[in-house]
Amino acid sequence: MMDSQRPFLYITLIFIGFLLWMNWQNDYNSPQPTAVETTENGSTSTGVATDNSVPEQPESGSPVAPNDTQQAASKDNEQLIQVRTDVLELQISTRGGDIVVADLPTYPVSLEEPDNPVRILNWEDEAYAAQSGLLVRSNGGEGKRAPTHQDIFTAAKSEYVLQEGEDTLRVPLTWTSDDGVTVTKVYSFRRGQFAVGMEQLVQNNSEQSWAGTEYRQLQHGPAPPAPGGFLTSGVRAFVGGAYYVDDAYKKVSFDDMVDGVATETIDGVTRSKVVTGGWVSMLEHYFISAWVAPRDAQTRYFSKEIGNQLSKRYILGMYSDQVKLAPGESGSFNSTLWVGPKLQDDLEAIAEGLDLTVDYGIFAFISKPIFWVMQWIHSIVGNWGWTIIFLTLLIKLIFFWPSAASYKSMAKMKAVAPRLKELNERYSDDPQAKQKAMMEIYRKEKINPLGGCLPILIQIPVFMGLYWVLLESVELRQAPWLLWYKDLSIRDPYFVLPIIMGASMFVQQKLNPPPADPMQQKIFQFLPLIFTVMFLWFPAGLVLYWVVNNILSIAQQWFINNKIVGKPKTE
Repeated sequence: MMDSQRPFLYITLIFIGFLLWMNWQNDYNSPQPTAVETTENGSTSTGVATDNSVPEQPESGSPVAPNDTQQAASKDNEQLIQVRTDVLELQISTRGGDIVVADLPTYPVSLEEPDNPVRILNWEDEAYAAQSGLLVRSNGGEGKRAPTHQDIFTAAKSEYVLQEGEDTLRVPLTWTSDDGVTVTKVYSFRRGQFAVGMEQLVQNNSEQSWAGTEYRQLQHGPAPPAPGGFLTSGVRAFVGGAYYVDDAYKKVSFDDMVDGVATETIDGVTRSKVVTGGWVSMLEHYFISAWVAPRDAQTRYFSKEIGNQLSKRYILGMYSDQVKLAPGESGSFNSTLWVGPKLQDDLEAIAEGLDLTVDYGIFAFISKPIFWVMQWIHSIVGNWGWTIIFLTLLIKLIFFWPSAASYKSMAKMKAVAPRLKELNERYSDDPQAKQKAMMEIYRKEKINPLGGCLPILIQIPVFMGLYWVLLESVELRQAPWLLWYKDLSIRDPYFVLPIIMGASMFVQQKLNPPPADPMQQKIFQFLPLIFTVMFLWFPAGLVLYWVVNNILSIAQQWFINNKIVGKPKTE
């Protein structure tokens, strides 16, 4: 018969292998950063003369394709407009009204640099910007009648600040065509909000009708390399694009953007699929930028790759419905830009499926309930470290009886261990007789030899779910506990918790029946050391969960061994 500890060993080794595999992903195929063009005075520019980042006017029934002939306006008149609210510090270029820099003053890069804010949009270093513009049908060469993100707007001021006592801030930029079409792009900000309203007002003062489509796009250079090394970097969060179509959340890597997104082929013609509402986004660890269409608007997606091997850039965007204006009429295009942290409740309120950008991967079905419970506990205790401890207590309480049955089985196994050892020696040359005798002992003592596997089977999915909560939930980023634990999402700086965890695993082993196979005994002896080394680099909050779980398991197992099953027998 298979040794009763062998399944436990297999599960443990599979668990270790899975953790090592996740860490290995960080060092595989790390891309190189992109180069970005600068102007003669050193400022960044959002367009160049041969740039093909402007999408082509979508034709009904025809595929969406890049426009290689679009010419950029002169760089000489480009300026950067500074915008400051209580949670955002932006730079808006007068070239197209693009947002080329977005800083988050309430989210420092690290606790050691409290005055250095996280920068999401960053054109100069990452070719990362939020862009938008209007496209019109050709009108016989009568001049440009709508601005793309490469045309120059004008602004009344160079700086806009949300003052104390004010709840809203509007930043207008204006463009006018030669024949009298005026476009005013207005950004609207609200206190405490990372959602930015964007409206393009079109006043057709020309003598001809006007028909145009709005596009909104996010442009990004290649993803930067993952920080750190094999064990120090942890699991790398996804960096790339995402969108929502057919009630499904879709991720798209930068390399795959060249193939287009959300297309359909009808009668041999490939074109963008029409969706209601929708959004496109660029994801990184903890933070996101996203263009969100009105919920009832008809939308089509597009994506492409531009640039050359030395300076590749990737675009993910969306088209609006066409707006038609008679001479003298006015109309508008509306959308929302989210540029900020992945706050799940806020994202869910803005658009369906946007909260899924908090990407828990295959463990979402575990991570989401864990995070929901943690939010509830945190609303009471107000500290994420104590939240993890109370979460562990709650999980232990929920699985108390299944765990108790397993520990009782393990205690009985330990009690009959001397008898099993005697059988091993007596029937060393007769495996069948040994198996029959062992089965008879298990039957009489009512022992399930596989029962000891249940505690670790319960722990592994919860462990993985909590791992991704700590990795992806910005609410736990830089969350303190006590003493030197200032950030539970990074490793313990003094490795105290991993050492305690290893010691608790060693104590647990002493409470369990030893494997009959000498080789397995040696492997089990090294497991606490192996886990300790691995957990040195894991988030402190995750190790805290494991330590508390181990301590509770030791108490439960000791009580069962000594008070319920009794002292080990020696007969």
